Amino acid sequence: MTNEIVHLDCTFRDGGYYTNWDFSYELINSYLSAIEGTSVGYCEIGFRYLENNNFKGSCAFTTDEFLRSLDIPKDIKIAIMINSSDLFYNNKFSIQRLKRLVPVSANKSPVDLVRIAGSAHSIKQSMIAYEYLNSCGYMTGCNVTQVSDKSPDQIIELGSLVSGNTIDVLYIADSLGALKPAHIENIITNLRMNWSGPIGIHAHDNQGLALSNTLKAIEEGVTWVDSTITGIGRGPGNAKTEELMLEIANKKKKNINYVPLLKLINREFKPLKIKHAWGTNPYYYLAGKYSIHPSYIQSMLSDYRYQEEDILASIDYLKSQGVENKKFNFTNLDDTRKFYNAEPVGSWQPRNHFEGKDVLLLGTGEKLHSHIKAVESFIKRSNAIVIAMNTQTLINNQLIDFRIACHPTRLLADLKTHLELPQPLIIPLSMLPKEFSKLMKLKEVLDYGIGISQEGFEFFETYSLLPNSLVLAYALAIVSSGKASKIYLAGFDGYSTDDSRNDEVNDLLNKFKTARPDLELIAITPSKYKNLTIKSVYGI
Repeated sequence: MTNEIVHLDCTFRDGGYYTNWDFSYELINSYLSAIEGTSVGYCEIGFRYLENNNFKGSCAFTTDEFLRSLDIPKDIKIAIMINSSDLFYNNKFSIQRLKRLVPVSANKSPVDLVRIAGSAHSIKQSMIAYEYLNSCGYMTGCNVTQVSDKSPDQIIELGSLVSGNTIDVLYIADSLGALKPAHIENIITNLRMNWSGPIGIHAHDNQGLALSNTLKAIEEGVTWVDSTITGIGRGPGNAKTEELMLEIANKKKKNINYVPLLKLINREFKPLKIKHAWGTNPYYYLAGKYSIHPSYIQSMLSDYRYQEEDILASIDYLKSQGVENKKFNFTNLDDTRKFYNAEPVGSWQPRNHFEGKDVLLLGTGEKLHSHIKAVESFIKRSNAIVIAMNTQTLINNQLIDFRIACHPTRLLADLKTHLELPQPLIIPLSMLPKEFSKLMKLKEVLDYGIGISQEGFEFFETYSLLPNSLVLAYALAIVSSGKASKIYLAGFDGYSTDDSRNDEVNDLLNKFKTARPDLELIAITPSKYKNLTIKSVYGI
């Protein structure tokens, strides 16, 4: 059985989730040269996407023309992957769409193997695809995604579904990274009840088990195994080619030329990994544990808006959504940032404190530290009411009148500090878990409600509707509800030019100005945000 192992490397197909499938010819050719003479027999260079709505690199389309331009070693066979979703139109399988993606027979193409990836449901509807591909002379692979959430009966049914069809290898894909070696044996056993053909495994590394799961699958008779260089791939990535090839070589008692690959990893893939940061971490581990799609984690890690507490809160939210988190959806990801979906409720009226007065909001930007003496002098001279965001402590504590917070997870993380700080704390207490009510008895808390509305800001006496749950949005709403005469801001620097957080805050400020065009927002320290009037603290 060991000698029958087929090692498929899908570095550029799976790695494209980080680079938009944009890899240079030089890198791909260096890779092909480096894996020649190793255990790798098939290289899956990329996807064949049908839709072309935004820029993706060559490995998203992997055309025959592109493949012919590469220096492919004679002993390496070429694979491509098609997502089953590209084969459907109006929820019905379309053979015409498949023919657009695979227009010529295998003897006229550099491609040897075509794999189709999709759910068991989509595969059931697209069996004709394998008949067409086989009639064209291609080997075919059927990659069933998210096998970890299939029951034993569903696995048995899957084997029955594909049995007797023109599928050359049936792949189990641990898309959610939730499998452990103990699960592998049961899955293979149940598949074998109706499927007698070759089985493959595509393991994800959420829990650091991709290699262990792959080796266990080999023990259970799996003969096709996937991996990528340094594990590059969606989310935490996959089993590592450089490790798996050593295991296979050891099983086959065969020497391989390992040096060119190591040189390539050091020269090309290590810098890529530093840039894109794939690989397992506690977030991916939790995603695997709770069967949450890894693309949620990957998206949050690449989005500067998400801090540690945001990611953990989002994981907790997605865990509670059950089956809804299995398929990646940006709408669901946005929902994790809307913690206040219930009817807004509060009891404190800001108007009793802020009406007719100037207010200074304190952020945490570095520029506040640079101009701290001038800002403290401004506070003393202006008699403005000072509200600090969260646990900001740069400014002299005696000059701060209130603190404000609204993020549940951050509140929990900062709770000990809040209890030690002397200022009253403004939070949406009535809308938080009951645990907060007990703990906040130790401190003066002002309860102002919050609701999320895509329409923008709306202000009421004891609550407001906001476009998001950023603490700045909450603070602006409270001050506006309180009928303040002027709002100053210090320590709201903005982010680097390409940081998406700038866009979010600018959109927030634009919506606030639309709701309150009469209320001027004045930044007294440097700021990159639009819709702010900039004045020097030294000239006021």
